[in-house]
Amino acid sequence: MARCALCGKIGHFGRNVSHSNRRTPARWLPNIQRKTLVVNGQRRKVTVCTRCIRTMYKEAHA
Repeated sequence: MARCALCGKIGHFGRNVSHSNRRTPARWLPNIQRKTLVVNGQRRKVTVCTRCIRTMYKEAHA
């Protein structure tokens, strides 16, 4: 399962429950993307969630 390299966000699991109360397995996965970032002066490909990408963009353009 994918994990965000910055915040550590991972997927969750549970059950969908229908109107008739039947239960089926469900998974809720974060939106993980591969991005090239500068880490310690070097360009590296890391897996980060879109929330972290958005936050990094906001910090860079503030």
